[in-house]
Amino acid sequence: MKSSVKISDAVVRRLPVYLRFLNELNMRNVQTVSSQDLGLKLDLNPAQIRKDLAYFGEFGKKGIGYDVKYLIEKIRQILKLDQQINVALVGAGNLGHALCNYNAYFKDNMKITAVFDNHPSKVGTMINNLSVHPMSELARIVQEEQIRIGIITVPAPEAQHVANQFVEAGVEAILNFAPTIIKVPNELRVHHADFTIELFSLAYYLEEK
Repeated sequence: MKSSVKISDAVVRRLPVYLRFLNELNMRNVQTVSSQDLGLKLDLNPAQIRKDLAYFGEFGKKGIGYDVKYLIEKIRQILKLDQQINVALVGAGNLGHALCNYNAYFKDNMKITAVFDNHPSKVGTMINNLSVHPMSELARIVQEEQIRIGIITVPAPEAQHVANQFVEAGVEAILNFAPTIIKVPNELRVHHADFTIELFSLAYYLEEK
């Protein structure tokens, strides 16, 4: 990576998109791909793709393009997916179940390894071979399993309290699905996944009838 160059959030968010498509190419035994082909398939400017990747090194060859397997390896390294990243999820409701079940299909090293909930009827139940733990065990398990990322899928009024517990337990980043803004120390990264905001913003683009 170029020293002293700040990488924007937009660039980082595009890297998983590139990785997903490159994995598809690799499964079809495609060996090389050009930025033009990537741009066409992903509906992105080829120059933007080249610029994004150039922040992290020179991965392509002029007139040939990118070696698919090599670029997959490099993007995985950039995203730290070449190492095991354990994730904890709080909230064993419908969304929590869906995320844990999807967890079975993860082929990368980021996996939900622990699930927590405060409701007595959910504690001790199993979701995709994961036992639901009480919140009282969160700090201990985060430390023991070296969990680095927390996912919040609880109702909005409970989200900040869960975030506080994640912070105290020592997680480094949080993905928040609760429809509310949570506040954490500046050094901890939070991404918000709000379905309502996405749906409402889509509605803007609908044709009026």
